Amino acid sequence: MHVRQRLAAIMAATAAFLIPALAFAAEGAASGSNTGQFEKALSGGLAPAFLLAFVSGLGMSLTPCVYPMIAITVSVFGAGNQSGSKARGAMLSAFFVLGMALLFSTLGVASALTGSVFGTYLSNPWVVGGIALLFVVLASSMFGAFEMALPSSLNNKLATVGGIGFGGAFVLGLVSALVAAPCVGPFATGLLLWISTTKNVLLGGSIMFTMACGLGMPFFLVGTFAVSLPKGGAWMVGVKWVFGVALSVFALYFLRNAFPSVSHLVTKAPIFLISGLALLLVGMGLAGVHVAGERRRSPIAHLSKPFKLASIPFAVIGLFMAVSWAVTPAGELRWFESETQGMTVARTEKKPMIVDFGAEWCAACKELALHTFADDKVREEAGRFVAVKVYATNDEDPQINALKDKYRVVGLPTVVVLDSDGKEKVRFNEFVEAERFLTAIKTVN
Repeated sequence: MHVRQRLAAIMAATAAFLIPALAFAAEGAASGSNTGQFEKALSGGLAPAFLLAFVSGLGMSLTPCVYPMIAITVSVFGAGNQSGSKARGAMLSAFFVLGMALLFSTLGVASALTGSVFGTYLSNPWVVGGIALLFVVLASSMFGAFEMALPSSLNNKLATVGGIGFGGAFVLGLVSALVAAPCVGPFATGLLLWISTTKNVLLGGSIMFTMACGLGMPFFLVGTFAVSLPKGGAWMVGVKWVFGVALSVFALYFLRNAFPSVSHLVTKAPIFLISGLALLLVGMGLAGVHVAGERRRSPIAHLSKPFKLASIPFAVIGLFMAVSWAVTPAGELRWFESETQGMTVARTEKKPMIVDFGAEWCAACKELALHTFADDKVREEAGRFVAVKVYATNDEDPQINALKDKYRVVGLPTVVVLDSDGKEKVRFNEFVEAERFLTAIKTVN
């Protein structure tokens, strides 16, 4: 019964946490172009993304190839020794976690820096398709298709690194992140890939640091308070299943962005959300049988694999539907994708015009679409405007660069509002709340 309760808690966490957290992490990822915008986004939409990173790190510590390491590793660097003080144990454990955090933070910064090049290609469906395929491969690892493991000889050498003392604890934490690669690798790689699309160095380093803190939390608790961990078992298989589903949903989300026609299948009707949640619950129920079959001497062990395979499509599709419903605006303006066509209509009909410059990697742009342009009052007032959307993800496109020069665009997001004579009246270079935007466009004729 104890195992069932743990399994229920894991599955409940999937439904109660991953749906909103994935939605915020996907849409509220990073602010567009500068630190000030990032801080503004952090005070609002990024908090769930950091929470997701921490809980994901904590969850990865419960996977089969990390969890057994905790007590052994803590004893190596001397924490948890009953003859020592709790203060010393806490310091040793903190240095160990900082060692882990240093490695992951460095990877996060490097990923964000390389993303400045990578972001140029995000408008290419083939590139986005490749990203989605990589997420599927990573998810397959979590589902048990293969293991992302270091060579055993290298693992053995890394296990001897460090020693007793603060320096030894720090170095051991640094290399333990590599030893934990079989289970940490898939989700950490997926998170690094997401960071590369944000191109935000501060975000990259801090969110990977947060993930490392979650991963190191059990090490810290054991090293500081000498707590006894629950015995490992089949429930850890359930943890890997959760991460596999999450990575699969990220793969579908990238495809959703690459092929806008997929977005048209999503509606804000309650039945769409209910259907998604129903599919997710079916998948979770099938996964429950799979995990129960992994228990030692389980009478239904032969059902574990087929029920796992059956659970995956239900859970992935259901969670994807729920996340898509959460991030889809209630309504959208009718946007022209050709500035020339939009300008022609505006001049012919003597209408004012809104020109919105955005990019796939610009989360502040997505915030505008999700919260400002989707606002009912904004949509009603903006109905008298000609709305033009300029997708500036590919900053090497000469036509895009010509439009950016024409409208003097130096960063994203940029929203330019022209009156019926074609003269600029209002300009926004950051996310703007619906009420403020509404007030501004009401003054434009």
